[in-house]
Amino acid sequence: MVSNGSLERAWSRYREVSFATETKSGILDISQEGLEEMASSLTSVQKIKEVVGKTLKESKSHKVSKMLEIILAGAVANDASDIHVEPEEKRIRLRLRLDGMLEDVIFFDYDTYNLLTSRIKLLSQLKLNIKDSSQDGRFSIKIAGADIEVRVSLVPGAYGESIVLRVLNPKAIGIDFESLSISPHLMKILKQEIAKPNGIILTTGPTGSGKTTTLYSFLQKIYTPGIKIITVEDPIEYHLPGITQTQTDERSGYTFSEGLRSALRQDPDVIMVGEIRDGETAKTAINAALTGHLVFSTLHTNNAAGAIPRLIDLGINPKIISSALSIAIAQRLVRKLCEYCKKEKAPNEKEKEIILKTLERMKKEKVDTGNKIPDGVSKIFEAVGCPKCSLTGYKGRLGVYEAVMMDEAVEKIINQNPSEREIKKSALPQGIPDLAEDGILKVLEGITSMDELSRVVGLSEGEN
Repeated sequence: MVSNGSLERAWSRYREVSFATETKSGILDISQEGLEEMASSLTSVQKIKEVVGKTLKESKSHKVSKMLEIILAGAVANDASDIHVEPEEKRIRLRLRLDGMLEDVIFFDYDTYNLLTSRIKLLSQLKLNIKDSSQDGRFSIKIAGADIEVRVSLVPGAYGESIVLRVLNPKAIGIDFESLSISPHLMKILKQEIAKPNGIILTTGPTGSGKTTTLYSFLQKIYTPGIKIITVEDPIEYHLPGITQTQTDERSGYTFSEGLRSALRQDPDVIMVGEIRDGETAKTAINAALTGHLVFSTLHTNNAAGAIPRLIDLGINPKIISSALSIAIAQRLVRKLCEYCKKEKAPNEKEKEIILKTLERMKKEKVDTGNKIPDGVSKIFEAVGCPKCSLTGYKGRLGVYEAVMMDEAVEKIINQNPSEREIKKSALPQGIPDLAEDGILKVLEGITSMDELSRVVGLSEGEN
């Protein structure tokens, strides 16, 4: 005997699978014209919310398919990096990560969520019946002639599977080297360093701070048909023409260290290693830099000076570091004020004190900004919010940077097992602005706000 409840659950499952299989795995089966048309109209979170809301009220069987198309088109149109579908106790939450911050779009019901989950699983070639363990997959869409890869992650939670779709839009790496928001003095130094035939150049910072985008811009800047560039990444986020890219696979033993050793057998001129995570990778990368290769990589440290103690912690001899390391760069991403609604204001007492102390320090340390360091501050700008920026007050992001270059003073102190503070002090004569200083200059230019800079860099009245 079969209970009515069991039968209903079986029929429900059949309808779910039957509906979802209308789409071929790995390819979003909608017209390019349709997707582009949607993307052109979904120019704000509010518009995405309105259109998704209308779609949810439809009784048509294909409404979930349409909903997914709207969400993807809206994410691309608004330069969202991630789409989050999060089950809660009584409803499902949809959020987009815009300019590094998650923003609510809409809440919807569990029936729609179940169909949407099956749709996404089939597109990503994942198992429909697996709900108690994590799964990863991918599919692609095409908008405006660009192939956009969507990486899918599902993890089990208390109320269902949490879904995150990472949207890898090639537009995100369309920033060329000269367009990076790097101070003129540091830009001049970097042009010299990336033109060298050997050495290691490191970018540092937390996850999501733009390190990979910066390295990609370096590779695109130096690429010519006369050189061989090979990368070892985890994963390959964007495809670069003319460059050989490989992807690590820990399960099969193809680690960063193994990938780097393999890359060295490929007769490369330039190597990019996605991340230095262990001593073995660090030693191989350093040796590559010492044997005539230009090496780019990333480290997880809070500032540029921290790259050197980190390499020492990984077992690299300080004398070898001074011979191999060319420059270490630290960076963060700050949101740009919306040009349509930003508002001029006089800084409050706390803001004024921080700005004046920073400017005074820059003059004392003879920081080279490419322009005269201001004597004071009378106005800055703040976020307001309008339909153009989805009421956030911000639209887009740019980097703030600092760097420590290997020179005689830094080389001398490295052999004394120095702290980050000591390394930073020895590098002061290089005249490169630090993260806070670079950020304050961008605040004074009206590019970002003090609130945003404080959120990302951590300014305080005691900055010194």
